[in-house]
Amino acid sequence: MLGYIWFFFILAAIIIGGINGRIDAVVQSIVDSSKLAVEISISLIGVMAFWLGMMKLAEKSGIVSLISKLIKPITKRLFSDIPPDHPAIGHVAMNFTANALGVTNAATPIGIKAMSEMQKLNPSKKVASNAMCTFLAINTAGVQLVPASIIAVLAAAGAKNPTVIIGPTFISTLIALISAVIVVKILEKLPFFRTEKYEGFETTSCHSERSEESISQCTDSSG
Repeated sequence: MLGYIWFFFILAAIIIGGINGRIDAVVQSIVDSSKLAVEISISLIGVMAFWLGMMKLAEKSGIVSLISKLIKPITKRLFSDIPPDHPAIGHVAMNFTANALGVTNAATPIGIKAMSEMQKLNPSKKVASNAMCTFLAINTAGVQLVPASIIAVLAAAGAKNPTVIIGPTFISTLIALISAVIVVKILEKLPFFRTEKYEGFETTSCHSERSEESISQCTDSSG
Protein backbone atom coordinates (compact mmCIF):
# COMPACT_ATOMS: atom_id res chain seq x y z
CA MET A 1 0.00 0.00 0.00
CA LEU A 2 2.83 2.37 0.88
CA GLY A 3 4.36 1.80 -2.55
CA TYR A 4 1.16 2.96 -4.24
CA ILE A 5 1.11 6.11 -2.10
CA TRP A 6 4.67 7.04 -3.02
CA PHE A 7 4.00 6.25 -6.68
CA PHE A 8 0.99 8.61 -6.56
CA PHE A 9 3.13 11.40 -5.04
CA ILE A 10 5.85 11.00 -7.68
CA LEU A 11 3.35 10.84 -10.55
CA ALA A 12 1.45 13.87 -9.24
CA ALA A 13 4.69 15.86 -8.93
CA ILE A 14 5.68 15.02 -12.50
CA ILE A 15 2.22 15.92 -13.89
CA ILE A 16 1.97 19.19 -11.92
CA GLY A 17 5.55 20.08 -12.86
CA GLY A 18 4.75 19.47 -16.53
CA ILE A 19 1.61 21.62 -16.33
CA ASN A 20 3.51 24.47 -14.67
CA GLY A 21 6.40 24.17 -17.10
CA ARG A 22 8.87 23.23 -14.35
CA ILE A 23 9.56 19.63 -15.28
CA ASP A 24 13.30 20.41 -15.29
CA ALA A 25 13.10 21.38 -11.61
CA VAL A 26 11.24 18.16 -10.81
CA VAL A 27 13.88 16.06 -12.57
CA GLN A 28 16.70 17.93 -10.81
CA SER A 29 14.98 17.44 -7.45
CA ILE A 30 14.68 13.68 -8.11
CA VAL A 31 18.39 13.48 -8.93
CA ASP A 32 19.44 15.53 -5.87
CA SER A 33 17.17 13.57 -3.51
CA SER A 34 18.45 10.24 -4.85
CA LYS A 35 22.03 11.37 -4.33
CA LEU A 36 21.27 12.54 -0.79
CA ALA A 37 19.52 9.24 0.03
CA VAL A 38 22.58 7.25 -1.07
CA GLU A 39 24.96 9.50 0.90
CA ILE A 40 22.89 9.21 4.09
CA SER A 41 22.54 5.43 3.68
CA ILE A 42 26.30 4.99 3.30
CA SER A 43 27.07 7.27 6.24
CA LEU A 44 24.63 5.30 8.42
CA ILE A 45 26.59 2.07 7.94
CA GLY A 46 29.29 2.95 10.47
CA VAL A 47 26.93 4.28 13.15
CA MET A 48 24.47 1.40 12.83
CA ALA A 49 27.33 -1.12 12.85
CA PHE A 50 28.59 0.45 16.08
CA TRP A 51 25.21 0.33 17.85
CA LEU A 52 24.40 -3.16 16.60
CA GLY A 53 27.83 -4.26 17.83
CA MET A 54 27.16 -2.67 21.21
CA MET A 55 23.81 -4.45 21.35
CA LYS A 56 25.51 -7.76 20.55
CA LEU A 57 28.10 -7.19 23.27
CA ALA A 58 25.35 -6.34 25.75
CA GLU A 59 23.54 -9.51 24.77
CA LYS A 60 26.66 -11.70 25.10
CA SER A 61 27.69 -10.14 28.40
CA GLY A 62 24.25 -10.71 29.89
CA ILE A 63 23.26 -7.05 30.22
CA VAL A 64 20.21 -7.52 27.98
CA SER A 65 19.14 -10.56 29.99
CA LEU A 66 19.60 -8.60 33.23
CA ILE A 67 17.45 -5.73 31.97
CA SER A 68 14.89 -8.23 30.72
CA LYS A 69 14.70 -9.79 34.20
CA LEU A 70 14.31 -6.36 35.80
CA ILE A 71 11.32 -5.46 33.63
CA LYS A 72 9.86 -8.97 33.70
CA PRO A 73 7.48 -8.15 36.61
CA ILE A 74 6.03 -5.34 34.48
CA THR A 75 5.64 -7.55 31.42
CA LYS A 76 3.94 -10.25 33.49
CA ARG A 77 1.36 -7.70 34.67
CA LEU A 78 0.79 -6.33 31.20
CA PHE A 79 0.49 -9.84 29.74
CA SER A 80 -1.39 -11.59 32.51
CA ASP A 81 -2.95 -14.00 29.99
CA ILE A 82 0.47 -15.52 29.25
CA PRO A 83 1.95 -18.04 31.75
CA PRO A 84 4.85 -16.41 33.69
CA ASP A 85 7.46 -18.95 32.56
CA HIS A 86 6.39 -19.04 28.92
CA PRO A 87 9.13 -18.14 26.36
CA ALA A 88 6.93 -15.35 25.00
CA ILE A 89 7.50 -13.29 28.17
CA GLY A 90 11.27 -13.49 27.70
CA HIS A 91 11.06 -12.45 24.04
CA VAL A 92 8.74 -9.56 24.93
CA ALA A 93 11.16 -8.32 27.62
CA MET A 94 14.13 -8.54 25.23
CA ASN A 95 12.16 -6.70 22.55
CA PHE A 96 11.40 -3.90 24.99
CA THR A 97 15.07 -3.71 25.93
CA ALA A 98 16.24 -3.51 22.31
CA ASN A 99 13.68 -0.81 21.53
CA ALA A 100 14.68 1.16 24.64
CA LEU A 101 18.29 1.15 23.42
CA GLY A 102 17.11 2.40 20.04
CA VAL A 103 18.34 -0.63 18.09
CA THR A 104 15.10 -1.29 16.24
CA ASN A 105 16.81 -3.52 13.67
CA ALA A 106 17.76 -5.93 16.44
CA ALA A 107 14.33 -5.64 18.06
CA THR A 108 12.41 -6.64 14.92
CA PRO A 109 13.34 -10.36 14.80
CA ILE A 110 12.84 -10.63 18.57
CA GLY A 111 9.40 -9.08 18.22
CA ILE A 112 8.47 -11.49 15.44
CA LYS A 113 9.54 -14.39 17.64
CA ALA A 114 7.44 -13.03 20.53
CA MET A 115 4.39 -12.80 18.27
CA SER A 116 5.03 -16.34 17.05
CA GLU A 117 5.12 -17.66 20.62
CA MET A 118 1.92 -15.78 21.53
CA GLN A 119 0.20 -17.16 18.45
CA LYS A 120 0.86 -20.67 19.78
CA LEU A 121 -1.22 -19.77 22.84
CA ASN A 122 -3.95 -18.19 20.77
CA PRO A 123 -6.93 -20.58 20.43
CA SER A 124 -8.43 -18.55 17.60
CA LYS A 125 -5.68 -18.35 14.98
CA LYS A 126 -7.59 -15.90 12.80
CA VAL A 127 -8.19 -13.37 15.59
CA ALA A 128 -5.42 -11.57 17.48
CA SER A 129 -5.45 -12.23 21.22
CA ASN A 130 -5.43 -9.51 23.89
CA ALA A 131 -1.75 -10.21 24.56
CA MET A 132 -0.87 -9.81 20.87
CA CYS A 133 -2.79 -6.52 20.61
CA THR A 134 -1.13 -5.25 23.79
CA PHE A 135 2.33 -6.18 22.52
CA LEU A 136 1.69 -4.50 19.16
CA ALA A 137 0.48 -1.28 20.79
CA ILE A 138 3.39 -1.13 23.24
CA ASN A 139 5.95 -2.10 20.60
CA THR A 140 4.69 0.64 18.27
CA ALA A 141 4.95 3.29 21.00
CA GLY A 142 7.99 1.82 22.78
CA VAL A 143 10.07 3.98 25.08
CA GLN A 144 13.51 4.86 23.71
CA LEU A 145 16.23 5.73 26.19
CA VAL A 146 18.85 6.01 23.46
CA PRO A 147 17.34 6.69 20.00
CA ALA A 148 20.37 5.36 18.15
CA SER A 149 18.75 5.32 14.71
CA ILE A 150 17.57 8.94 14.96
CA ILE A 151 20.94 10.08 16.29
CA ALA A 152 22.62 8.32 13.37
CA VAL A 153 20.37 10.03 10.83
CA LEU A 154 20.91 13.45 12.42
CA ALA A 155 24.68 12.92 12.51
CA ALA A 156 24.68 11.82 8.87
CA ALA A 157 22.66 14.91 7.92
CA GLY A 158 25.30 17.15 9.53
CA ALA A 159 23.50 18.11 12.75
CA LYS A 160 25.76 19.96 15.21
CA ASN A 161 24.28 18.26 18.29
CA PRO A 162 22.48 15.07 17.25
CA THR A 163 22.17 13.82 20.85
CA VAL A 164 19.84 16.72 21.76
CA ILE A 165 16.97 14.53 20.58
CA ILE A 166 17.40 12.10 23.52
CA GLY A 167 15.31 14.09 26.03
CA PRO A 168 12.35 14.94 23.76
CA THR A 169 12.32 11.42 22.32
CA PHE A 170 12.17 9.83 25.77
CA ILE A 171 9.34 12.11 26.93
CA SER A 172 7.28 11.68 23.76
CA THR A 173 7.70 7.90 23.60
CA LEU A 174 6.89 7.58 27.32
CA ILE A 175 3.65 9.51 26.83
CA ALA A 176 2.86 7.39 23.76
CA LEU A 177 3.53 4.19 25.74
CA ILE A 178 1.27 5.19 28.63
CA SER A 179 -1.47 6.20 26.19
CA ALA A 180 -1.16 2.93 24.28
CA VAL A 181 -1.40 0.83 27.46
CA ILE A 182 -4.45 2.74 28.71
CA VAL A 183 -6.28 2.53 25.38
CA VAL A 184 -5.56 -1.16 24.75
CA LYS A 185 -6.58 -2.16 28.28
CA ILE A 186 -9.84 -0.20 27.99
CA LEU A 187 -10.68 -1.66 24.59
CA GLU A 188 -10.01 -5.26 25.64
CA LYS A 189 -12.60 -4.94 28.41
CA LEU A 190 -15.36 -3.76 26.08
CA PRO A 191 -17.97 -6.44 25.25
CA PHE A 192 -17.17 -6.28 21.54
CA PHE A 193 -13.49 -7.11 22.11
CA ARG A 194 -13.80 -9.22 25.26
CA THR A 195 -12.63 -12.84 25.32
CA GLU A 196 -13.17 -15.43 28.01
CA LYS A 197 -10.24 -16.93 29.92
CA TYR A 198 -9.70 -20.54 30.76
CA GLU A 199 -6.76 -21.78 32.82
CA GLY A 200 -4.67 -18.70 32.08
CA PHE A 201 -5.28 -18.81 28.34
CA GLU A 202 -7.68 -16.83 26.23
CA THR A 203 -10.48 -18.79 24.68
CA THR A 204 -13.57 -17.84 22.73
CA SER A 205 -17.11 -18.56 23.82
CA CYS A 206 -19.22 -21.06 21.91
CA HIS A 207 -22.05 -18.53 21.98
CA SER A 208 -20.04 -15.58 20.66
CA GLU A 209 -19.47 -14.73 17.04
CA ARG A 210 -15.89 -15.73 16.29
CA SER A 211 -14.00 -17.46 13.53
CA GLU A 212 -15.34 -20.56 11.86
CA GLU A 213 -12.41 -22.54 13.30
CA SER A 214 -13.40 -21.66 16.89
CA ILE A 215 -17.06 -22.44 16.23
CA SER A 216 -16.21 -25.82 14.76
CA GLN A 217 -13.94 -26.59 17.73
CA CYS A 218 -16.71 -25.70 20.17
CA THR A 219 -19.18 -27.79 18.21
CA ASP A 220 -16.86 -30.78 18.20
CA SER A 221 -16.18 -30.48 21.93
CA SER A 222 -19.87 -30.17 22.74
CA GLY A 223 -20.69 -33.19 20.54
